Amino acid sequence: MSTISKIMEHNQTFVKDEVYRDFETTKFPDKKMVILTCMDTRLTELLPKAIGFCNGDAKIIKNAGALISHPFGSVMRSILVAIYELGAEEVCVIGHKDCGMSGLRHDSFLDKVKEKGIDQNQLDFLRSAGIDLEKWLTGFDRVEDSVAHSVALVRNHPLLSEGIKVHGLVIDPHTGGLTTVEIQESVTVQH
Repeated sequence: MSTISKIMEHNQTFVKDEVYRDFETTKFPDKKMVILTCMDTRLTELLPKAIGFCNGDAKIIKNAGALISHPFGSVMRSILVAIYELGAEEVCVIGHKDCGMSGLRHDSFLDKVKEKGIDQNQLDFLRSAGIDLEKWLTGFDRVEDSVAHSVALVRNHPLLSEGIKVHGLVIDPHTGGLTTVEIQESVTVQH
């Protein structure tokens, strides 16, 4: 049985048995936070548990590396929608150690693209259309620098109103431990 067939079979039981009732909430984040984090599979359940959040507490945006690559791209638009339409009052960018975007190099990535059948002519076409594949397909060296860059893009966005706090954290995908990159208020850690 294929994975999608298993998903559909499970879903029928999930709905029939009304398991969804355990997850009922509104579209508005209870803790008034929007989180940008990585799509890494290790964070799916670990991150919410490590920060003490449940279903409905935050808007969570996931992409490769928790990166904002363009101030007017879909990630920033999602953050702004969470703030202005859904009531979020804080933004938290959470990168993680051992990220796949760390050290990502365009040349090896494009080699894999070609191995999967994408023709050089297609790559040349994209370049002639103004797409900088080298920049777009290059990751970062230090997750802390990447998080700081994304935090700065949010904080300095012309559509971000005053009073919205923007934080930057890094999570360890093995232990769930958090380290701060940038916090906009004092945090007291009890030992």
